[in-house]
Formats: sequence, structure tokens, C-alpha cells
Amino acid sequence: MREESKGCAAVLLAALGAAVAVLAWAPKARVNIDGGFEDMHRDLSVLYVDLPLIALGGALLPLVTWLLTLRWCERPWAAAVAGVAVLALGVWGLTSWWTPYEKPEAVY
Repeated sequence: MREESKGCAAVLLAALGAAVAVLAWAPKARVNIDGGFEDMHRDLSVLYVDLPLIALGGALLPLVTWLLTLRWCERPWAAAVAGVAVLALGVWGLTSWWTPYEKPEAVY
């Protein structure tokens, strides 16, 4: 595989990682964006704090794994498998660990 092809594959893996991470994050952040019942849970900080961090992590995690695996074993297919596996583990960790803050319901 030529160097240009390796670079293109790395960029595609990073773009795929960012897209998958944001798509996995979006359903959990929906309540904070639309507000839920009577807009009680509206918190738009998920758009300017969490969204960039999720996209950046989704792009950097498989990219760094790709680069380290490519440097260690010099096989592009192994680097791609490692990058996709780490992306899958990262998305699983994101969906099982991250929960947006929700204000408690008002009790009268």
C-alpha cells in the first residue's frame, strides 16, 4: 500500500469515527436539546461542550490506534482492524458510561 493510500485510509477512519461517535451520542443528548416535558430539561451546553469533545474523541481514538498499529506491525489491514475495534469499544464505553445531566423533577 502506498503512503498516499495509507494517509487517505487514516483520514477516512477518523471521519468514520467522528460520525459514529456523534450518531451514538445524539439519542442520549436529545432530551437536553429539545427540553422534554415543558422544556424542564433543556440544557444546550451539550451542543457546545459535549458535542465537540465526542466528535474529537471519536476521530482521534481510531486515528491514534491506526498510527500506532501501523508503526508497530506495518500491515495496513491490521491497523484498520485495530482502529475499528477500538472505535467499537469507545462507542460502547460512551453509550454505557456517559449520561447527560438532567435536572430533578419539581415536586410540589
